[in-house]
Amino acid sequence: MTDLAYYEDFTPGAGGRTAPRARLCTDAPALDLSGRWRFRLWPTAEPGEETWREDYDDDAWDELPVPSHWVLHGDGAYGRPWYTNVRYPFPVDPPRVPTANPTGDHRRRFTVPAGGAWADADRVLLRFDGVESTYRVWLNGTEIGVGKGSRLVQEFDVTGALRSGENLLVVRVHQWSSASYLEDQDQWWLPGIFREVTLLARPAARLDDVWLRAEYDHTTGAGRVEAEIDAPAAAYPVVLSIPELGVEQRWERAEDVGAVDVGTVRPWSAETPRRYEAVVTATGERVRLHLGFRTVRIEGDRFLVNGRPVTFHGVNRHEIQADRGRVFDAEHARADLALMKRHNVNAIRTSHYPPHPGVLDLADELGFWVVDECDLETHGFEQAGWRDNPSDDPRWEQACLDRIRRTVERDKNHPSVVMWSLGNEAGTGRNLALMSAWVHRRDPDRPVHYEGDRTGDYTDVYSRMYPTLQECAAVGEESGPVRAAGPAQAARIRSRPFVLCEYVHAMGNGPGAISDYEELFDRYPRLHGGFVWEWRDHGLRTRTPEGTEYFAYGGDFGEPVHDGNFVMDGLVLSDDTPSPGLAEFAAVVAPVRLDLDPATGRITLSSRRHSADTADLRVAWSVQVDGAVTADGRVPVPVVAPGRRAEVDAPPALPAALREAGGGEVSVTLTAELAEATAWAPAGHRVAAHQVDCTAAPLRGGGPRPPAVRPPGPARSVRPAREGDVIAVGPARVDAVTGHLLRLGELEVSGAFPELWRAPTDNDRGTAPHAYEEADPALTDGAGTDAPSSAQRWRERGLDRLLHRTESVRIDGHRLVVRSRTGAAGTSLGVDVTVAYTSDGDEVFVHVDAVPTPGWDCTWPRLGIRLDLPGGLRRAEWFGTGPQESYPDSRRAALVGTYGAPIDELAVAYSRPQESGHRSQTRWVRLTGAAPGLAARSVGESRVGFTASRHTAQELAAAAHAHELPESTGVHLYLDAAQHGLGSRACGLDVLPRHALWPATRSFAVALKALPAD
Repeated sequence: MTDLAYYEDFTPGAGGRTAPRARLCTDAPALDLSGRWRFRLWPTAEPGEETWREDYDDDAWDELPVPSHWVLHGDGAYGRPWYTNVRYPFPVDPPRVPTANPTGDHRRRFTVPAGGAWADADRVLLRFDGVESTYRVWLNGTEIGVGKGSRLVQEFDVTGALRSGENLLVVRVHQWSSASYLEDQDQWWLPGIFREVTLLARPAARLDDVWLRAEYDHTTGAGRVEAEIDAPAAAYPVVLSIPELGVEQRWERAEDVGAVDVGTVRPWSAETPRRYEAVVTATGERVRLHLGFRTVRIEGDRFLVNGRPVTFHGVNRHEIQADRGRVFDAEHARADLALMKRHNVNAIRTSHYPPHPGVLDLADELGFWVVDECDLETHGFEQAGWRDNPSDDPRWEQACLDRIRRTVERDKNHPSVVMWSLGNEAGTGRNLALMSAWVHRRDPDRPVHYEGDRTGDYTDVYSRMYPTLQECAAVGEESGPVRAAGPAQAARIRSRPFVLCEYVHAMGNGPGAISDYEELFDRYPRLHGGFVWEWRDHGLRTRTPEGTEYFAYGGDFGEPVHDGNFVMDGLVLSDDTPSPGLAEFAAVVAPVRLDLDPATGRITLSSRRHSADTADLRVAWSVQVDGAVTADGRVPVPVVAPGRRAEVDAPPALPAALREAGGGEVSVTLTAELAEATAWAPAGHRVAAHQVDCTAAPLRGGGPRPPAVRPPGPARSVRPAREGDVIAVGPARVDAVTGHLLRLGELEVSGAFPELWRAPTDNDRGTAPHAYEEADPALTDGAGTDAPSSAQRWRERGLDRLLHRTESVRIDGHRLVVRSRTGAAGTSLGVDVTVAYTSDGDEVFVHVDAVPTPGWDCTWPRLGIRLDLPGGLRRAEWFGTGPQESYPDSRRAALVGTYGAPIDELAVAYSRPQESGHRSQTRWVRLTGAAPGLAARSVGESRVGFTASRHTAQELAAAAHAHELPESTGVHLYLDAAQHGLGSRACGLDVLPRHALWPATRSFAVALKALPAD
């Protein structure tokens, strides 16, 4: 075999690379080389020009900012981003890559100060914090070395090539290389120098590496620092100082360095991120670290920090921002993590590589449990049955080991890091086992994670992606089958903590069933929570040729092979907007739970915290009558320790307020709020909420209240009357032939059309296996095999193209009765619909009965009616659940109240238009604006949900992006008796049976009333 080029070989890099070490805050001189660099893009890896020569003329080259990704600059002149999930964007022929290999040459002139610390430096290192992909470095015409590992720090010794005064640095970056085979990480391929480049002056009496392992004994409260210092003899004596603890430890020689007992300390945790500043001083350098005293242990099947079990309420976090890609911005990262804290996220899996070190600094400061993942994924080899997978190929051994070493050594001082992860979706094999063995030798105090170790051969926790609820319960129980494991392996698995490294896929509208998983985490101590996939959408801000801004996903840049909008699967949208799914997650995983027993008047606060008591919280109550707050106050609750609960009587003002509430629907809302501002939220920030319906059961006394249910029809009826081609029913005008509603007073209306279709969500489109709980196998396509998506089934049965046949329109006493059959071309399936109109002269009552014909074999997206209204309507107000959208399996965050919002803000701007904006359990809704408006309210015991949109479900379903929607001609109001759940079938659990909308006879009623224009 011919020799491979450096960008196609199996090595982890070459040349003057130095050993990996911790990232330290030092007083030694450093020179930041960020800024404007000369740049030229070549079509192949071998441009044939000696651009590293000092006399090379780069005057005609462009300029490019560093850090950056070149494909995000130049308006396409430097290529475009490329998104794939599993597939490699080049032929799989490891370690080779195509000849067409975009290669960017970067040239930077910089000046090194003459004299002083730079002149006295014993060594000078050149540090690259992140470069995608393989790169080659020259300094002043001298070749320095080759770096690999896009998200890993590389330091090169440039002492012999550097000079005082002006220097020339040249970096050649290849988009594709052998390293690309190890970095198939479900994200945009974004080449370039995307993290900082720094020149480091290293004094002779330096501190090459420092590791301070700050351990905590939870039985005594004592702290201990185990010090490991790598320094030449000239650096001694070395002093460790922890001023706040009165520690001043001096070591005269390297062999003296060891452990230091520091007395009583306050431990670090994700809830109480207490840190102590430590300074390590050598004769020629001083470094500063923040110590967090904590101890991680696995005892049996429990994952413990400081002696207490941890439940991860976590997210998978890629590094991405709509304008910068993976370029780090400290302010944005802080806002990102503060948003997590405000939504009760307590853990981060750094999918699927070590993040910028500033992220871990923030995790230490703000408080998160972190699973720090190695820069390794070979998912594309799955397409060929894992043949030639680098994880099991000896030729890749050193590259794999180098990656885990650089991960651990850089981040070892961070207290937030409680587990090391070998990587993601890289199959299994010898190299992963070797990586794990190295970690266990190097850092025995932190467990090793890797989801691909399905039988627990070389890792410390059992980890799964998207297991069903049944699978989770099977692991939590003491017996029964465990997927992909024999009896002995299942026993080993059950002897370990179980973590869901990915679950409830947050793509588009969803995820559903978060609470179902949470119930299992509560039920089985062996289950230690999980990490939602994922935190943030990866949309890249771009514009159409006409100048319309939008967030691009796979295929929008003309990629020949891509995975569409599968990169848009976060709890936060590309423009930093939190999704309703994030609010649902926050409500489900809230660290405290509140309850009110109307029969006894007792209020309970249960702490689900790991280490913090509730001294930072205050509990408030409010009474709502028909959605409006009529009274509020505080609940004096004693401080509750972690994992404990307190029960108190409701304050006297609460039952008094209920007795004075009068008629109507009455509820009590309890909230737990921050008593004081924190680094991540203001005082008053809501941590948890609970709502209780007290309409029929006020607290202790006063007798039961009658339910606030409207009568099923008008108190007095106006007889319908025919007026030519229309029939008048009070203020309504109905077409005498079609039975369609035409007007309501001065309001033009078109409806009420039966509607079964919704614009499919990303989960509706998903083709992950069905996971119906305790369902008939006939409904699960074999329970575990791929099946047509719900959207495909719905389309095949014509639910997106329903046609209506009016069978009769007749006056029956005080009712106008319209009977029709709704069905689709090409199918015999249908729904017999009877709509009865009555009126009291002011409102029009619409009674709907829907009866499916025999033969239906799939769920329905929705069942309701559609009213088409004028486009001049601008605002919605409603009494029901809110403020955000809610669906059958995603409604824990929805509280009953009165809310208002512009119609244009009711839906969520998901990257791909889809079903959105549904508010369930609506008592009434009003749409108003420049044109006459509409009021609708639920009648009888049924409570409809409503959706108001400027586009029909059919228009939304046809568009891949919002800017592709047709010009709106009106407002479309959907009043639904029921909606299908959300699930997370895009990659995970399908809608559970109790949340699925199967065809069945249903009846519901609404009252409609025209409103004057504003």
